[in-house]
Amino acid sequence: MDAMVGRAWVRGLVVAGAAASMAACAGGNPGGGAAPEIADAIFVNGKVVTVDPRSSVAQAFAVRGGRFVAVGTNERVKASAGPTTQVVDLHGRTVIPGLADSHLHAVGGGPGIDLSATRSLAELFAKVAEAAKAAKPGQVLVSNSDWHEAQLKEQRLPTADELEAAAPGVPVILVRGGHSYFLNDTALAKYGITPATPVPPGGAIPRNAAGRLTGELTDAAKRLAPLPPPPPMSQAVLQAQQKKLNEYGLTSIRIPGTTVAAYRQFQQLRDSGQATVRYSILFRPKDLADFRSSIVEAGIRQGEGDEWVRVWGIKISVDGGFEGGYMTRPYEGELGKGGTYHGLQTIPQASFNEYVAGINRAGWRAAVHAVGDAAVDEVLQGFERADAERDINGRGWTIEHAFVTRPDQYPRIRALDLRMSVQDHLYLAAPVLKRYWGMDRASQVTPLKTYMEQGFMLAGGTDSPVIPVNPFWAMYHFLTRDTISDGIYGADQAVPSRDAVLRLMTINNARLTDEEAIKGSIEPGKLADFVVLSADYLSIPAAEVQRLKALATYVGGKQVYRAAAF
Repeated sequence: MDAMVGRAWVRGLVVAGAAASMAACAGGNPGGGAAPEIADAIFVNGKVVTVDPRSSVAQAFAVRGGRFVAVGTNERVKASAGPTTQVVDLHGRTVIPGLADSHLHAVGGGPGIDLSATRSLAELFAKVAEAAKAAKPGQVLVSNSDWHEAQLKEQRLPTADELEAAAPGVPVILVRGGHSYFLNDTALAKYGITPATPVPPGGAIPRNAAGRLTGELTDAAKRLAPLPPPPPMSQAVLQAQQKKLNEYGLTSIRIPGTTVAAYRQFQQLRDSGQATVRYSILFRPKDLADFRSSIVEAGIRQGEGDEWVRVWGIKISVDGGFEGGYMTRPYEGELGKGGTYHGLQTIPQASFNEYVAGINRAGWRAAVHAVGDAAVDEVLQGFERADAERDINGRGWTIEHAFVTRPDQYPRIRALDLRMSVQDHLYLAAPVLKRYWGMDRASQVTPLKTYMEQGFMLAGGTDSPVIPVNPFWAMYHFLTRDTISDGIYGADQAVPSRDAVLRLMTINNARLTDEEAIKGSIEPGKLADFVVLSADYLSIPAAEVQRLKALATYVGGKQVYRAAAF
């Protein structure tokens, strides 16, 4: 195996961007210069997919002080070994840089009703009924958010009447993703929600054909049913979430909207020496006044932090999710309301313009949730107005999601040098999006190949818990455009290059967070974050990519996860 790997894959010693002393570590100096530093550990006999500028594949690498100090052939890397160096034989296994997620709210799970494994409405109602039997008097039952009707055999949502039948007299709120609640009749009554309830701007309270409430509250309407306060964030909870992330090979995540209190918790995790994930933090103030009072007056600065916890910027949303993406064309079918429903604009254009201009004046940048093309129009207008006051070009301003776009928007995106954070929502939600928007739009949701051809800087992720956290599912979907339950959508948008897809989940995430110089690839001088895979990502059939697993995950050269098979 060693000889085969050496002949077929080694591209020579990778030293791009390393200091001279690190270059020496790669194989010594035959001319009599300084001897290489002794490595803490060397990993040999592998297939090391470096994701360096040349897409090099090596046999081995060395780690010292939490960073890569040599990458290349077995022979050259072994020159870094000394009497105390740990030697790990990879036995031909594939190693990739630590995976990253550009848009991850939480790992999923939580203390609520777990619907993630349900595959039919009957199973969902059984879970609700089970929770109702154990409910305390007056308790409001709340589900976790990591489920979607597309995973159900019926591919439809539960109604208020059906949830009432499952939990008679017990208030139930099913939370799905970040944009919708589904209430039973008892919960609707508890919160005084009736067909006569005014619909808040930027929200929806749908009714059925008979005029009865379906039980759904979307976006701004969610505030009509305040959830019970969640358990306080704790270090134990954060450590449990890290463990799950590391099991998937994730070593860095970008959190798209949190609070100052949560930020302090991440700092505490780092300071205690318990961090096994690197965090890029975005705050989500309610408006410009909240930004000034909660962020600026607290003395927090954009970019502050270190390689473990760093402040990226501000998160804003201008439209809804699957049911509320703001479109120039109306929705189709029943949700389209006879061609009158275009989705939800959650912030008026003038207010958005003022918000992003104020952020820009304060020296901050924004990442904006925009699902539909009308929402992207709103983002572009606001960004252009902000740019007219203070240049945002090249400063990392980002569009989050960009499900549906138009070619006429692409020159404006390029002119501002915007970045895009993209995810695999279509993998799970395809049949529902087809019902909402029609197959022509649904098949082109998140058109990655087009975005790549346009030269946009793209970073990949999952939007967990809206979509399950598995990064290998995202990579599989980007490569194939296959979906969980409805076949291939938009084969013309499949990304044929496995290298390009891997870059979405590694070095491009580092570029998104302005950390390309320190992580995202296996190169001398960079943080030693890497993953040993269960199979060879570069050569296995595409269908097997979705079943890849991390056998071992290392952060800063330290093993933070190991499967029994490794």
